Amino acid sequence: MTTPRSASKDFIREIIDEDLNSAKHDGTVTRFPPEPNGYLHIGHAKSICLNFGIAQEYDGRCHLRFDDTNPAKEDTEYVDSIKEDIHWLGFDWGDHLYFASDYFEKLFEWAVHLIENGKAYVDDQSSDEMRSGRGDLQNPGTDSPFRNRPLKENLDLFDRMRAGEFKDGEKVLRAKIDMAHPNLNMRDPVIYRIVHTEHHRTGDTWCIYPMYDFTHGQSDALEYVTHSLCTLEFENHRPLYEWFLENLPVPSRPRQIEFSRLSLNYTVMSKRKLLQLVEENYVSGWNDPRMPTISGIRRRGYPAEAIRNFCKTIGITKFKSTNDISLLESSVREVLNADASRFMAVLKPLKVVITNYPEDQVEQFDAVINPEKPELGTRKVPFSRELFIEQDDFMEDAPKKFFRLTVGKEVRFRCAYWIRCNEVIKDDDGNVTELRCTYDPETRGGENPPDGRKVKATIHWVSADHALDAEVRLYDRLFNTESPDSGDSNFLEHLNSDSLEILPAAKLEPNLADVAVGETVQFERLGYFCVDIESSDESPVFNRTVGLRDSWAKAKPKS
Repeated sequence: MTTPRSASKDFIREIIDEDLNSAKHDGTVTRFPPEPNGYLHIGHAKSICLNFGIAQEYDGRCHLRFDDTNPAKEDTEYVDSIKEDIHWLGFDWGDHLYFASDYFEKLFEWAVHLIENGKAYVDDQSSDEMRSGRGDLQNPGTDSPFRNRPLKENLDLFDRMRAGEFKDGEKVLRAKIDMAHPNLNMRDPVIYRIVHTEHHRTGDTWCIYPMYDFTHGQSDALEYVTHSLCTLEFENHRPLYEWFLENLPVPSRPRQIEFSRLSLNYTVMSKRKLLQLVEENYVSGWNDPRMPTISGIRRRGYPAEAIRNFCKTIGITKFKSTNDISLLESSVREVLNADASRFMAVLKPLKVVITNYPEDQVEQFDAVINPEKPELGTRKVPFSRELFIEQDDFMEDAPKKFFRLTVGKEVRFRCAYWIRCNEVIKDDDGNVTELRCTYDPETRGGENPPDGRKVKATIHWVSADHALDAEVRLYDRLFNTESPDSGDSNFLEHLNSDSLEILPAAKLEPNLADVAVGETVQFERLGYFCVDIESSDESPVFNRTVGLRDSWAKAKPKS
């Protein structure tokens, strides 16, 4: 996959152009540096598309580097899922797969270098004491009583920290910068802490681990990254990023540039909150189709192209904003409208018996596979005496503007015949269980009859004798408010109780038996649906990807 350079460039691409034109760099190297402590969500997709997209546009390269510096929260499951997500989005890192843990020895050496140059010290204070001594935006911090420890004592203690002589939290290594600095990140930040937890790659080799701020810039430098692209929350960390590069013998000097992160309404992006949803069983897992995780939206049937298009549409800026999820859904519809094959499916079936149709007769009607791609031709759909239609397509006591099926009126059955309802069969509780109808043989293929009469509605159907029985899961937005994690309320209070409806007795056109797991199709008149990973030949399962229209738009108050 190649990405053409955009005629209208964002500020990051303008910076890269300036650096290349001035010969500051002779190429472009970016990186995507996830922490393997959870599954990626759609917010990460923006960064993936930006970093890998720039590498493609400028004939450069993009590294995938796992910043695995916190063994207590990291797992190979997350590493594998992140790789899968990036490949699904259409990108590849080639030979450039790295881990921050690859650099642990070098980072340790550089920490020693800071100690030897009087720019780092071992602190015995507790985390609460350090937090208290840090000060705030109005008040400077207070020097640690251990800030001026002798160099040899710092080196000895740091070696003993590595050797495992001390407990978690008993000591830390801090950079020695300025406790009165206006940027709180520069007030002697912790750069190493003790963690007696096995690492997913290095095992128990280490019991001290570098902090993210100490790891990130040096890893970029070791990989000769030219442009380190971060979201806005790292803007205040940039002085520290640059301080480390200036005070260490790094082989290159990357440039950190910040951009606004992708935020969506009706969802949460915090990994902590997403993990809570999983662990407390509000969803079925990280890949639940209601989750904003990349694995979740993939399982729901969102096309990777739609995600890339969405990221391109919202663009790259430095302004914080929340994007409307309807824009994402619109991007999904646009791609699926062009690509998805059409089929008929009845989700809440109501039986129809055509009394004047021969009992043993079966006809095959031609139905278009995709009107956007006429070259795909047509498919054969069986028609018989007994059929299913949607319960909502019939109303016994219909109002004047109800144009679908009702007693004494006709409708067009898609691609088949005109049908008239003559009789309604009910059970002992008064529920409609069956419709007795007749068909007009002169309307074969849905054509208008010779006498010139007209109908105002066309409905879909499925042959009862040929129907594929399936479970259909109607997924909707996980939250019922635009900003579920704003204010003082618990975000769990805003969960949408109607975010999942399971329909166990759907009747599908038999051609749907050939649709592969993960493929998204259109159920005519109903929306787009994807074959779920739990689906099997014996028990097909389809997930609703998105409706044909934005059903939430009606509920929004007018401004």
